[in-house]
Amino acid sequence: MIRITIVVIVLFGFLILGIPLLIVEWLIGLKNPDLKSRSSLAIVNWVFRVIICITGAKVTVIGEERVPKDTAVLYVGNHRSYFDVLLTYVRVPRPTGYIAKKEMLRYPLLRDWMRNLHCLFLDRDNVKEGLKTILTAVEKVQNGISITIFPEGTRNRVPDTLLPFHNGSFKIAEKGNVPIVPISMVNTSAIFEDHLPKIKKANVIIEYCEPIYLNDLDKTARKNIGDHVGSIIMETYQKNKKLLDEQGI
Repeated sequence: MIRITIVVIVLFGFLILGIPLLIVEWLIGLKNPDLKSRSSLAIVNWVFRVIICITGAKVTVIGEERVPKDTAVLYVGNHRSYFDVLLTYVRVPRPTGYIAKKEMLRYPLLRDWMRNLHCLFLDRDNVKEGLKTILTAVEKVQNGISITIFPEGTRNRVPDTLLPFHNGSFKIAEKGNVPIVPISMVNTSAIFEDHLPKIKKANVIIEYCEPIYLNDLDKTARKNIGDHVGSIIMETYQKNKKLLDEQGI
């Protein structure tokens, strides 16, 4: 229980003691929104790195060099843990917003930092509002801000599986004309979710797959883009799970 206690103290300590930083970031944003985006990213990434260090997680990253550096992208990942966000956020090369459920708006200070980081809040029960969120995400990527989605729609609680990917969120890449970067994450739930409420050391593998350019796909693959991306993530997942099991990295 020591690790979870320290993580909670660090997180809440940052949110409370970071109130002056939020004010500074707001003032910066009045004159230089791009600087605000990058400084907020740097601040939050530092906190996330501290938290990951506290968990004792050993993270092996494969294929990070595949992520295009000259354009915004749509990151698409499988989702088993709250730590999926922290583990991937610390590696983004440019300001990147995550699409989160609207319930996150309940949490003051946290939601303010999320907004600073271009996160968007999706109402999964309101189709009209959901469409507005997707259109806002399209504007983000067109302006050079990457977006990350977990198209299963929620954390998957069944090991070694994927929930069906919702095709709607892939419109961000289509309308925004940016590549899709699939992210396959193995064993992230071993940090926390597999043994609540404890945080334990875990070996994790994250692989960034080859970027997908929609214009290079045939008509069938584009029509079933969720299944196409899901199959890539699952194939990579199975490969890296075998690696994890055999080598214990």
